[in-house]
Amino acid sequence: MSIPIFRTGRVTHGTSSRRARFTNGIKRFFLIVAGIFLLRESWFFGWVLWWERVNPGMTRFMEIRAAQIHAVDPGRALQKTWVAYDGISVHLKRALIASEDSRFSYHKGFDWGSIRHAVDANAKRGKIVAGGSTITQQLAKNLFLSPEKTPLRKIQEALITLMIESTWEKQRIFEVYINIIEWGDGVFGAEAAARHYFGVSAAHLSPGQAAYLAAIVPRPRFYDRNRNAPELLRKSFVLLHRMPLVRIP
Repeated sequence: MSIPIFRTGRVTHGTSSRRARFTNGIKRFFLIVAGIFLLRESWFFGWVLWWERVNPGMTRFMEIRAAQIHAVDPGRALQKTWVAYDGISVHLKRALIASEDSRFSYHKGFDWGSIRHAVDANAKRGKIVAGGSTITQQLAKNLFLSPEKTPLRKIQEALITLMIESTWEKQRIFEVYINIIEWGDGVFGAEAAARHYFGVSAAHLSPGQAAYLAAIVPRPRFYDRNRNAPELLRKSFVLLHRMPLVRIP
């Protein structure tokens, strides 16, 4: 009785071929993903380099807010007027740094102490009650990204923050930030904010007015509707006393 002989060479060769095709497919997939990632980051970096010298006209946040406002009131435009760094009250500069990022002049885009504090505070409360974002991180978000709080958006924000900090001077970062953040319902930048709330230019804000405007920044649309909110007035008073202690670029 003869014993059948099974030939496995072809099967083995076929398995190896399938395995090689699968491996090559995985490599191509990751190369494509890496290519898309590099193209996207190059696009961001190109704009970062451009805005180092050229003042931004519209930011991503402005576009989002303009669309929201247009849906309710098609004839209404954003309030915004660019003003040079030297044309902004030193009081407002001090108040903003005291409110938003007291170590702005010292860090490289990330304040790790504030981040740790925010993580601890959020863990204790079981929800997001503190952000820990620096002025540069806020600038990156306002220029390019959406308000949604997702891990991917935070990663992209961090990458853009590194781009900005590696190419811009601190004064330029602060100048652009002051001119593009929202200060009320469709009110963007220090000049528009000063005229919207006090009827004066950004250059002529008093210390008290500057502290008030800086206190508005975390919740601009809410405080635009609630200008005498107790927490807003309390924070303004605290900032007024902290302002002389900070360093501005």
